[in-house]
Parts: sequence; C-alpha cells; structure tokens
Amino acid sequence: MRKIIRNAIRCNHCGDVIESTYRHDYVHCSCGKVAVDGGTDYLRRAYTTPNDYTDLSECVHVDDDKPDSGYIAAPLNKLKNNR
Repeated sequence: MRKIIRNAIRCNHCGDVIESTYRHDYVHCSCGKVAVDGGTDYLRRAYTTPNDYTDLSECVHVDDDKPDSGYIAAPLNKLKNNR
C-alpha cells in the first residue's frame, strides 16, 4: 500500500510550488493553470495537459501485514466476540 508523505506539484507556467496538506485542501497556483488536492489521503491534480506540472509528491510503501503500519490487526473471531 502507498502512504502519501507530501502531496505537491510545481506549475511549469508560473513556477509556483503548491502543496495540499489535508483532505479536500484544494490549492491552485497563482496563474490558475494547475491545482492539487487530497493532502495525505489521495493525489488529485487539475491541469489542461500533463506537461503543465512537475510532480513533487513523496510516497512510501507500507506493508499492510505489519501491525506497526498504522492499522489495528486483530483476529476476526476476537472482533466478533466483543459485540
């Protein structure tokens, strides 16, 4: 699974570096040609052509099988018995 560390792009028209820091944080550059959205929840870009921006986002791979990956791991029968 991919974990987003930084959600940012550089506008290739005006040179602005813009970053979305939280979910639904829609940020556009000063010339209005590109925008970024999603914070660390998802990567969304708004542009006319892919050449309008340079992606500066940082992501890491997280192993879902390890309990320290940010998810609670519990056997299904333990969850059912705690109703």
